[in-house]
Amino acid sequence: MGSTKGLKEYAKNKTKIALEKVDKAIRELSLGEHKINFNSVSNLSGVSKNFLYKNEEIKKRIEELRDKQTEKVIKQKLKYDKTDKSKDIIILAKDKKIKELQEENTKLKGQLEVFRGKLYEKI
Repeated sequence: MGSTKGLKEYAKNKTKIALEKVDKAIRELSLGEHKINFNSVSNLSGVSKNFLYKNEEIKKRIEELRDKQTEKVIKQKLKYDKTDKSKDIIILAKDKKIKELQEENTKLKGQLEVFRGKLYEKI
């Protein structure tokens, strides 16, 4: 009976140490803005992936953090795409305006020539 108690205490202590290592690894990955997933947490903490998957609290935490990072990347890409599309639209609008102004300029130059000709005839 005494040896079982010692084994249980040892297992409990080992789990506690593993949880602390995992927590530290997750904090380091978050602060360093590294990808958080089971593999990266396992590698940094030295705890097996099996332990991470079996512990529901840790599993849920890693999955949530991983999903948040993925969501953040997707939002950044969408923002970039929107910005890129906006630039394209602005460029097209400016090109159209430049073309209109060039046509108006050509028309005004033509009218100016006609008026100069009429003015020259009167002299």
